[in-house]
Amino acid sequence: MSKYAIGVDYGTLSVRALMVDIHTGEEVATSIYEYPHGVMEERIPSGKKLAPGWALQDPQDYLEGLIITVRNVMAQQKAFPEEVVGIGVDFTSSTVLPVKADKTPLCHLEKFKDEPHAYVKLWKHHGAEKEALQIDKIAKERGEEWLSLYGGKVSSEWMIPKVLETLHHAPEVYREADRMMEALDWIIWEMTDEETRSACGAGYKAFYRHDTGYPSNDFFKALDPEMEHFIEEKMDAPIKSIGETAGYLCDSMAKQLGLLAGTPVGTGIIDAHASLPGCGIGEPGVMMIIVGTSSCHMMLSETEAGIPGVGGLVKDGIMPGYFGYEAGQCCVGDHFAWFVDNCVPESYAQEAREKGISVHQLLTEKLKDYKAGQSGLLALDWFNGVRSPLMDFNLNGLIMGMNLLTKPEEIYLSLIEATAYGTRMIIESFEDAGVPVNSIVLSGGIPVKNQMLVQVYADICKKDIRVSATTQASALGAAILGAAAASEQVTGYKNASEIAQKIGQVEDKVYTPNPDNTEVYDKLYEEYKTLHKYFGTGENDVMKRLNKIREERK
Repeated sequence: MSKYAIGVDYGTLSVRALMVDIHTGEEVATSIYEYPHGVMEERIPSGKKLAPGWALQDPQDYLEGLIITVRNVMAQQKAFPEEVVGIGVDFTSSTVLPVKADKTPLCHLEKFKDEPHAYVKLWKHHGAEKEALQIDKIAKERGEEWLSLYGGKVSSEWMIPKVLETLHHAPEVYREADRMMEALDWIIWEMTDEETRSACGAGYKAFYRHDTGYPSNDFFKALDPEMEHFIEEKMDAPIKSIGETAGYLCDSMAKQLGLLAGTPVGTGIIDAHASLPGCGIGEPGVMMIIVGTSSCHMMLSETEAGIPGVGGLVKDGIMPGYFGYEAGQCCVGDHFAWFVDNCVPESYAQEAREKGISVHQLLTEKLKDYKAGQSGLLALDWFNGVRSPLMDFNLNGLIMGMNLLTKPEEIYLSLIEATAYGTRMIIESFEDAGVPVNSIVLSGGIPVKNQMLVQVYADICKKDIRVSATTQASALGAAILGAAAASEQVTGYKNASEIAQKIGQVEDKVYTPNPDNTEVYDKLYEEYKTLHKYFGTGENDVMKRLNKIREERK
């Protein structure tokens, strides 16, 4: 009898289920469900308009997507329920929703259908910037030791700022909520009927530490007196580490999925983090970068060190036995898409149609003979704010060096280079703190499709790079953790690391730095750092002043 694990990968716009043979690593079936509500950035279903920087979702899309995709992969493979040894889940984060004690999201209650704060706040919801600054200020004034493990600055993308935002602007939602949860934990609660918290989500997004737990009641009281008992009132649940079993499929969910009740469900993991096991990474020294709409940079280490701009440091948060580091960039694929959708002339679009390729592919073709520095352009990759190292979402993108001869493909290349410069800054922060980066693995659809981008990253970062051998690394990683939730007697594996090393997938090809390019990129990188310092650290806050004028005129 074959043995399979299912990975359920919740992304920004869709959910994917992947069925994997746990012994061969073969990806035998996959199914994708696009969220009907998508990302609500302008208005909610009631028609109420949203302020700039908002990004909401409807949790019903998550449930429907789970049921449809899992049933689809079972049907595709014609698998028997007893052949599925476990299910793992990864999710965008921090993606937060308020729910009742019976798991009902508040946005599904009639009285809150017109209240934006009752909906899911997606990872890229940036409405809590003021709350993040408040938390950051209070944590520094109190000398909270955990702050250094989050790069010394709080991000509005994390859970506690989003919760505090709800309390400030919709206190009735905060008070009505029996739980404030990561969507990652909520979906597993729905699957198992057992409420738990993932150490990954709690650690990276809610200030939880393996040795001291969450911050004190006094800290939360300093944020707002009503939050003094926030943890015991709205967060209290068993913490589960990555590689552990979160619970077992309950009867009702098993029937809807077409699986056996009691099937093990692995502890949930953040979507980007799931790429490490998906690419077979189980030891220090290799930086995993998942390149998508945004990028997330992850490392395993045996040592614990506070690194400026790092978004979190969690023991057993990515793989068991190691400290897991997370950094990231807010805008990568998003600004490539922005450029193609808004700035490429119709003649290019027509040429792409005639060739039967995408505009992205056409631009890449036109750059095949370009040399580093040839365009004379330099960009800042801040089109959606800055995650690492500045943690400032009130900054904007910049492209300089253009003239009347500048071509679209040159601007496109400058945006790719900008994301690579941002990555190099993150790498140097790690290495300055004593966490060596020996090589890089890139995952996600973009590096799989664009070899030019991978080579640019190798040249700018001056590191050997390999690419994931699957376009579904996060889903594969989730499936690996699903298999790890089952017993060794069932799977033949001792732990998640062993499974990852056996069936994680990465290409054999190595992209090595081109010395001719690295010399030029070193010079351009110094200019990038000058712009980074000038516009990003307070020397000239013109970007923030422009943002203020824009908001005043809306």
